[in-house]
Amino acid sequence: MTTDDPSRSGDRDTGPTALRIVLGAQLRRLREAAGLSRAEAGYQIRGSDSKISRLELGRVGLKVRDVTDLLTMYGMTDEDAREKFLAMVRRSNEPGWWHRYSDLMPDWFQDYVGLEEAAARILTYETQFVPGLLQTEDYARAIASHGRAELATAEVERRVKLRMDRQKILWRPTAPRLWAVIDESVLHRPIGGRRVLREQLDHLLEVTEQPQVTLQVVPYELSGYAAEGPFSVLRFGEPDLPDIVYVEHLAGALYLDKREELEMYGRVFDRLTVDAETPDRSRQLLAKRRAEL
Repeated sequence: MTTDDPSRSGDRDTGPTALRIVLGAQLRRLREAAGLSRAEAGYQIRGSDSKISRLELGRVGLKVRDVTDLLTMYGMTDEDAREKFLAMVRRSNEPGWWHRYSDLMPDWFQDYVGLEEAAARILTYETQFVPGLLQTEDYARAIASHGRAELATAEVERRVKLRMDRQKILWRPTAPRLWAVIDESVLHRPIGGRRVLREQLDHLLEVTEQPQVTLQVVPYELSGYAAEGPFSVLRFGEPDLPDIVYVEHLAGALYLDKREELEMYGRVFDRLTVDAETPDRSRQLLAKRRAEL
């Protein structure tokens, strides 16, 4: 992507969350090229330097009026370029498909789903469950209902539907590459009971035949050494989108994008892939465990 053509997004669909970050980065470059401070830009749109900072980081939505004023201030006078930029701003404000589930998701997870939509590669490590993008409907229902699927409420069913809708990214023409590493205990934890786990293993055996999905299993004897808990790394084809590490906890989630954090988690994931069985050997473990059920 170049500073004079914010509409270029390659062949991959760029969702509103990712687009907001890309446009924010474009605005930052335009401001810096004009030699203006965040405080000066903020004054122009009746705001503060902190508001400009949030806009440039993609933390808040972009208002067409504000962006129009900023583009004028930054010296972008070409009408065609301005209209392309503003069209992208309008698109960034369109709700993603996950908007209809906003009552079920905290804001921090809505951001993750939006970025997941735009990722070119998803690296994920799980210690307790099959990764969400690879779960069957019954397995997801067992988790969402806390093991009481027979008492699943309408809200539980909507949570399951949300998870199934997220999985559609793996089957679109521009599917991301998913590389999942799981602890061997996941294969033995009877989420939903024997039938549900058996069907889940069948699904893993089927989906790992697809070229865009790689699954590795960390054996018991090496479990817990490389990483303390689950995390995901999202990598993007857009130059303006930095890699992001996502670490969820009980009260929320962390989004890490500093170089040293990315390098640390990158090394950890590399170590996990070395400690884990190869993809072929992992499939053999899945088949062996499946035969035991």
